Amino acid sequence: MWIHWYRDLMRNSRRGLRYDERGCGLSDWCPPSASPQVWVEDLDTVADAAGYGTFAIIGTAQAAATAIAYAALRPDRVTRMVLISSHARGRQARARTDLDRRVADVDLDLATVAWQSADPSFLRAYAAQFLPNAAPAELDAYIAFTRRTTSLENLVRFFQMITTMDVFPLTGQVRCPTLILHARNDPRVPASDATELAALIDDSRLVLLDSANHLFTATEPAWAELVRHVDDFLDD
Repeated sequence: MWIHWYRDLMRNSRRGLRYDERGCGLSDWCPPSASPQVWVEDLDTVADAAGYGTFAIIGTAQAAATAIAYAALRPDRVTRMVLISSHARGRQARARTDLDRRVADVDLDLATVAWQSADPSFLRAYAAQFLPNAAPAELDAYIAFTRRTTSLENLVRFFQMITTMDVFPLTGQVRCPTLILHARNDPRVPASDATELAALIDDSRLVLLDSANHLFTATEPAWAELVRHVDDFLDD
């Protein structure tokens, strides 16, 4: 699911560092807490341990909230920022109507049921929000990857927090050059959220890519375009 991200974004002699956030992957699956502030502190710890002084940061999907908060609160460390499929507010936080709030509730219910049910159709409905244009094998890989990398308890905890998180007030404090890349027809996070971010972050540039995938796949044309924009931005 992610190998093309590491392979293509870390080329040109770049050193890239990724880490499992608390509650996921090889990190502790029983975290005492999780919030944007905690994630900022965790990123400090990771960067210090790696010996990074200043660095560019890439935030994808909900990790963009951590990137935004970090760039705003640690302006002396972040040289450039790339936000991909990003949003500053979760579904409940940005809901404006009763329907929006109901959709956010259903989203959490669907994820919870999908992970507990033996019926694979629930999982495919959930995964299709992230990869509507993916091949069946890519959907299966995403589902298998997600189920292996956290627990149901953590999944529910993350969804509850992500849907209500709001780093919107911090966007005006971001001072580093920022590249915002977003699928034009993303069903998970509408392109209007990316447009809003671009208007709030002073030194930013928005590029809408011809895709409907929230998580870009290696086989779609938009991926090569995304990589080219990141290369140009980070090598500038």
